[in-house]
Amino acid sequence: MFEKLVAFLDSIKARDPAPRSRWEVLLYPGVWAIFYHRIAHWLFGGKLFFLARLVNHWSRMVTGIDIHPGAKIGRHLFIDHGFTVIGETAEIGDDVTIYQCVTLGGTNPTNGVPGKRHPTLADGVIVGSGAQILGPITVHERARIGANAVVTDDVPEGATMIGLKARSTLMPVEEWAREFMPYGTPCEEPCPPCPELPADVDGRIAELQAQLAEVSAQLQELRAEREPQRSTGTDS
Repeated sequence: MFEKLVAFLDSIKARDPAPRSRWEVLLYPGVWAIFYHRIAHWLFGGKLFFLARLVNHWSRMVTGIDIHPGAKIGRHLFIDHGFTVIGETAEIGDDVTIYQCVTLGGTNPTNGVPGKRHPTLADGVIVGSGAQILGPITVHERARIGANAVVTDDVPEGATMIGLKARSTLMPVEEWAREFMPYGTPCEEPCPPCPELPADVDGRIAELQAQLAEVSAQLQELRAEREPQRSTGTDS
């Protein structure tokens, strides 16, 4: 038990440069939210639904993190800062990192029958702050969800999703995801071209610059023609 706790705290310290020691991590609300959830989930599995909800409500009050007792959570989940909502049928793998203000939200159950309504996060996923992952979709291994992205479709392994509605940056995870990407958001070049722009952006810019230079030369000629007329007073 103690060795598992130390391994959990060390896994968080490896992803967060702020704490000076593993014991400082014990003060993190995300750590306590996971602790309370383990209790609530055990009660939920024993069909003690009211007690499970009671533990869940207490956890939400003291940590600011709302994890439904039915959610399945793997090893070494790191919820940084809090204000996160994780729904009943959500499933989270090992070594997942979730930043603040994230929602793992669900769709409406069909005909009132609860089913798989919330997302599944596979091992090593990173979810940036403010991201919304909605519905019974799967975010596959080592995928990154950028800050404030809204994801409603399955995410391939190693993809980095950004935007609203989220789209993949198409950056190879082996080259750019490295070991860990804070907030799941790439902050350095290269970035993919905007899909709304033409493919040959540089050529189009050069063409516009040539047209601008031509128009500027014509204006200079017109000014040169008008100067003698002004000097002789013939300009009307």
